[in-house]
Amino acid sequence: MKLTDAQQKEFDREGYVFLPEMFDDDEVAVLRREAEAIYASDREEVWRESNGVARTAFAAHTYNEAYRRLGRHPRLVEPVKQLLDGDVYMHQFKINAKAAFDGDVWQWHQDYGTWQRDDGMPTARAMNIALFLDDVTAANGPLLFIPRSHKHGVVEAGHDLETTSYPLWTLDRETVSKLAEEGGCVAPTGKAGSVLMFHGTLVHASPPNISPMPRTIVYLSLCEVNNHITKFTRKEWIAHRDFTPIESLNDDCLKELAREAVAAE
Repeated sequence: MKLTDAQQKEFDREGYVFLPEMFDDDEVAVLRREAEAIYASDREEVWRESNGVARTAFAAHTYNEAYRRLGRHPRLVEPVKQLLDGDVYMHQFKINAKAAFDGDVWQWHQDYGTWQRDDGMPTARAMNIALFLDDVTAANGPLLFIPRSHKHGVVEAGHDLETTSYPLWTLDRETVSKLAEEGGCVAPTGKAGSVLMFHGTLVHASPPNISPMPRTIVYLSLCEVNNHITKFTRKEWIAHRDFTPIESLNDDCLKELAREAVAAE
């Protein structure tokens, strides 16, 4: 899959591009079922909220077949290679949950700010591509973006170790307000199977989910191979150290797994 010229220009201008319904219901069903099993498991890679519900599951592509295939899916990998103009490796892989009623906030932050400070990633030649496993609505804790904020590069941040169960380099209210005066604030929403691509320095957050509807999103954080990290302070399953270029699988790799699951029933 390749982005059109218009999509590339939109990404450069706004810092993100939305690709509706890129994966079909069968593909999403396989991934959602496997995510639920991962959240129910007792693994150190599964980070939980203070009340015990899953917050995020790291590195599922290293221990789950469906997510191994997703981590090499051409609909996700090839557009990032196109934008970064080079081969990419998997810097981070996570399945972020916002459980119905209990999903907690993700504070305002830039992902590359963390990759630079904690992992020693030299430049922002890395980005996120996110797949919705549930319908994302205004009610169930959607991502909030400040368009064009990626043009400011890395901005000053503080290390928040208290607000949630997960430590994060966060932006203060004054900084976020100034950026929003320029770019506004948007909440991309869409059906399960939709995809968001966004720049590593785009300022974003998400509110708590107090709705009765869950919201799960898978994130591939892909980095150009010559821009790999230089510090190894975080666990390997959070910031990966295998800089091997990803080789995409065939486009039907998840559909094949879905067919196998149906045949086994």
